[in-house]
Amino acid sequence: MPKVIGKDTGATSLATEFETELGQAGELHQLAPEGGDVLTTQQGVPVADDQNTLRGGERGPALLEDFHFREKIFHFDHERIPERVVHARGYGVHGTFTLNESLEEFTRAKVLTEAGEKTPMFVRFSTVIGNKGSFDLARDVRGFAAKFYTKEGNWDIVANNIPVFFIQDAIKFPDMVHAAKPIPDREFPQAQTAHDNFWDFITLTPESMHMIMWVMSDRAIPRSFRFMEGFGVHSFRLINEAGKSTYVKFHFKPRMGLQSVLWNEAQKINGADPDFHRRDLWDAIDLGAPPSWDFGVQLFDDEFADQFEFDILDATKIIPEEQVPVRIIGEFVLDGLVDNFFAETEQVAFCTQNVVPGVGFTNDPLLQGRNFSYLDTQLKRLGGPNFTQIPINQPRCPVSNFQQDGHMAIRNVKGRANYEPNSWGGPRQSPAAGYRHFDAEENGRKVQARPGSFSDHYSQARQFFISQTPIEQKHIGDALVFELSKCERVDIRQRMVAHLRNIDEKLATVVTTGLGLPALPDPAPAASPVMTTLPPSDALSILKRAPGSFAGRKLGILVSDGAPTALVEALTEAVKALPAVYEIITPKTAGAILDDGTVAEGKQKIDGGPSVLYDAVVLALSAEGAALLSKDKTAKDFVSDAFAHCKFIGYTPEAEALILKAGIDREEFDEGLIPLSGAEDVPAFLAACRQLRLWQRELTTDLDAAAFLETA
Repeated sequence: MPKVIGKDTGATSLATEFETELGQAGELHQLAPEGGDVLTTQQGVPVADDQNTLRGGERGPALLEDFHFREKIFHFDHERIPERVVHARGYGVHGTFTLNESLEEFTRAKVLTEAGEKTPMFVRFSTVIGNKGSFDLARDVRGFAAKFYTKEGNWDIVANNIPVFFIQDAIKFPDMVHAAKPIPDREFPQAQTAHDNFWDFITLTPESMHMIMWVMSDRAIPRSFRFMEGFGVHSFRLINEAGKSTYVKFHFKPRMGLQSVLWNEAQKINGADPDFHRRDLWDAIDLGAPPSWDFGVQLFDDEFADQFEFDILDATKIIPEEQVPVRIIGEFVLDGLVDNFFAETEQVAFCTQNVVPGVGFTNDPLLQGRNFSYLDTQLKRLGGPNFTQIPINQPRCPVSNFQQDGHMAIRNVKGRANYEPNSWGGPRQSPAAGYRHFDAEENGRKVQARPGSFSDHYSQARQFFISQTPIEQKHIGDALVFELSKCERVDIRQRMVAHLRNIDEKLATVVTTGLGLPALPDPAPAASPVMTTLPPSDALSILKRAPGSFAGRKLGILVSDGAPTALVEALTEAVKALPAVYEIITPKTAGAILDDGTVAEGKQKIDGGPSVLYDAVVLALSAEGAALLSKDKTAKDFVSDAFAHCKFIGYTPEAEALILKAGIDREEFDEGLIPLSGAEDVPAFLAACRQLRLWQRELTTDLDAAAFLETA
């Protein structure tokens, strides 16, 4: 019987035949001599190098003719609409930058030369990997993007709370983010890197090892946006009136110090309040205690750059503060809440290319790619080229040019002329006032190559690790074991341990033991010898620079009926005087009736106010209240979690019954458990809380501590 078109005869349709033909490797697929399919562009052009952008010389600027990079970044920038591809979950606030010391010797930028000048700014904090609906306490890098509305135009420092990056060349950015995002065939896990794809990429990308040490450290689970550092990551240039260039790295240092949480604590915070960081920042500003940061710079010249152990164009490296101290030149205070989240926080557009006269770029290949990519992203996300006319993005200085029309144009050219040069009038270029790029001399062949000066991937990773206190080192080991335990493939775990052997043998041993690997794998081949002589840097540790203050923190006071009024009042007054904040947690929503009949209004019911939400806790209980709460699992969790998370716990003598019922034996009582017999004991308790955590407790309560101590 002849085949009838359109009748089901069991044969494949023409479309299916074509799809089958496309799928036959060897016909329409291109096979690589090394095996497997050839990587191609969207146009089908084979790709020779997917690791490096095209540059004018190994350390030269990126070139626009690199069509593969252009296409790859273009596609990546347009993968999501309207949510940001990365940094989707963000929170923004307004503030003011004040310059205290002029840098006129180094730059012509007015924002950095007019001492005493106040510049309005907008800062957006964010996580990187999760979507808009994810939780705040993910283990992740935090964005710390700052927009300065200067007299000479908008200046953006698109900073992070970690000073290095996973990759050296922007061409790898789509791969890095794809590997970290939810796995494409199942779309989970969300806002987590504990999966095979991420660690497969990382273990095949040795340049990421320094960043991995930071991300596995407590820096990646900050207690608050208010207690984070910010880093501009890249080396930029400052350019003075004479055209002389000085290299610069930008730093934001929180005036209330650094603080993070424990991983177990972070997981429980996400369950109790997934908006924990957002709420914390809003409440601090709303209560009249806005956070502030010192603004600092590391300045260095070509002579230093030439003799520095690493390449200053390599975004996976830092310049230790011991070698180039951070010079504090100003401060900024974030004290303005947004009027509308979407109009401001969601629509704000940051671009690394947004600089003002006197600030310039280096040939850092990651920075060069970011300069190109960010503008492209805004075009897709905000609908067209006129996103600068959205109020949150508008400069606070005059804007005058001949650009017109386009999607959602609000401001257009007036008059006859919309071109330049013209004889009708209008704005004209100004060699004296206008932006001038640094007049750099570039030499070299047009190449796709990574310079040899970028090849040391382990030395600073090692330096970071040895700069940590023992408890911080333990947390890095714990994080690596947890993350790698979620990888199904043992070879990926082994590859990571092989890299760790180039960083620290003790760390590699702890992770091997924690994962139950049969033996340590051989160290991964290192492209450059590991420098074991780099000294520790205290600036890299959170705990070595602890603030020594409870100011700006939060005390949770669990109060029952019959609790002593004098103690509760002394606590609340002393906390406010620091200044810090407190919340009263009670068994009932209506609050608790104290021993003199006063009603202590509860901010939280015990079910909704777990101890993970607080920096320290007090158990202000009567004998009857302790007996009642000793029967409640949530109340016992309140105490046991606070103890396990190394927090300071103040307690009335009657509350000891609840502590014992929470599973804490009398032999385990330490200096972090502080009896409060009356108001006179409050000053000593709050003085102890200045330490924020009693870290030595973790070494006696954590199952993995023994393995760590054996190798310490």
